[in-house]
Amino acid sequence: MDQSAPPRQRTRRITIVALDPSFRVKRGGRKRILTTEIEVPAEVLAPGPSGYRVQVIDYDASTNTLYKPSREVSDGGRPDELEDSQILSDPHFHARNVYAIVMRTLARFEFALGRRVSWGFYGHQLKVAPHAFADANAFYTEDNQALMFGYFPSRKGMVFTCLSHHIVAHETTHALLDGLRQRYTDPSSPEQAAFHEGFADVVALLSIFSLRDVVRGVIDLRSKRRDGIFSHSQFVSAAALTPEKLRNSVLLGLAEEMGQELSGVRGDALRRSATLIPDTRYMDDPEFREPHRRGEILVAAIINAFLEVWVKRLRDLGRVSPRGLNRDRVVEEGAEIADYLLTMSIRALDYAPPVDLQFCDYLSALLTADREIRTDDSKYNFRKILLESFNRYKMPPTSKGDGDEPGVWRPPRARMRYERTHFESMQRDPNEVFRFIWENRKDLELFEDAYTRVQSVRPCLRIGPDGFALKETIAEYIQMIELQASELRSLGIKALKAMPADTVVKIYGGGALVFDEYGLLKFHVHNRILDTERQTKRLEYLWQHGYIQKGSSLYRRISHMHRLRALGLAAPRPNEE
Repeated sequence: MDQSAPPRQRTRRITIVALDPSFRVKRGGRKRILTTEIEVPAEVLAPGPSGYRVQVIDYDASTNTLYKPSREVSDGGRPDELEDSQILSDPHFHARNVYAIVMRTLARFEFALGRRVSWGFYGHQLKVAPHAFADANAFYTEDNQALMFGYFPSRKGMVFTCLSHHIVAHETTHALLDGLRQRYTDPSSPEQAAFHEGFADVVALLSIFSLRDVVRGVIDLRSKRRDGIFSHSQFVSAAALTPEKLRNSVLLGLAEEMGQELSGVRGDALRRSATLIPDTRYMDDPEFREPHRRGEILVAAIINAFLEVWVKRLRDLGRVSPRGLNRDRVVEEGAEIADYLLTMSIRALDYAPPVDLQFCDYLSALLTADREIRTDDSKYNFRKILLESFNRYKMPPTSKGDGDEPGVWRPPRARMRYERTHFESMQRDPNEVFRFIWENRKDLELFEDAYTRVQSVRPCLRIGPDGFALKETIAEYIQMIELQASELRSLGIKALKAMPADTVVKIYGGGALVFDEYGLLKFHVHNRILDTERQTKRLEYLWQHGYIQKGSSLYRRISHMHRLRALGLAAPRPNEE
């Protein structure tokens, strides 16, 4: 190896549209589309751009057009040098924009989880079509191993969903979540159906808020609008620093600035989430049984916690002038806190049950994920504030807590058997993990007569704020039993009177096993097959929504749900299609 050779570049910077083309700021005496530079992992790219994880194939099915692939990942200029006409009309810029946002989202997941993350299909490369069809829609499709982005005309010109940071990050999150938790697309409960949408919105929002140019742009723009709470270009009024003011100015302002043309795809969901002030009635409101609407409760709880932490942090810093706080410091703190919460939100997936997820489960996962990597929560008090925020929406944590930490998962109470399993193999071999599960099946509360399978084994390495490494192995298993409705009572599960006795139903259970660096079980996060109360509620939900019937499909396509969303319709029951 040539010791004199310069080190290879680890990252590269690519210019993207910071929010979407409708969001414009004043630069050089005129309003221009806000762009910014982001860092993505450097790699040897093929034309497209096509890399080892993301492959841009710009084929338009509506016009039967295959665009010439972009051979350069660099746009040839700094963000402030790009003309709006190039951003809107150049398909090569569109390809680079969508490639960069997908890769940035992937990199954030891998950083948070401390390992490589696979897609939810058999293959290494996710295909991305920036101009897939002429329609107001965008979606992830597992069958095609692809992200599809549409385009459509509006009063102001052509709208390209591939230029919306929120939409691209949202759909990429669907693809990543599908790889991490395959069973989350199964019909199970209102919360699990809503989690894919809500979580994807949380990741997209926090990804955007972690960009200082976006936060600065929204604050500057809102200071010139009707609210006027940002009274000076260099200072933020102290009166503006309340969660309510920031929700109505920055968060709702961000929603309003997202193109009105995009409201049928994603913008309208953000607007409604921003206006969901804390209230315990949402969870029982029939309106919020619909998956997209219910997901907005999760978004509201997390984003309101973000705003509260932001306000608290700024108050702790104190004023720098009688006029208030320095605008750049407000922007910096907001971006850093958003990035911190983004990491916590993604990392929580490892501490969440793999089946029948509910928002209360995810809250315990959030609190545990942060506590394991950062014992001292005094800087942001995020765990306390998240707990309070979820409670305001009637979403208490599933776990009662451990010691002085309310809401976190408790370690196993039973003493596990390790003498017949091999620690080194358990870090990568599903068969070895299954042996551990089988040896400890009674203490792990498994149902012996069910089909049991270890779905994944993932070693992780995360670096804590003190610089020390946290090594864990995350193993995921599921259980399943198929039986007739007449047999449910034998498991203590209540069968509905309207359900025929010969109706075939599937009962699911499963758990996530978190092992420490010595191979000892730290947490067993699970939903048991014999949790009769939860299983009864699950069957009631499936029956009421038409999922349990002859010939019905249990998998509802995300693309189909997004299509209905764009048309302003609720997702129909399977027997209505």
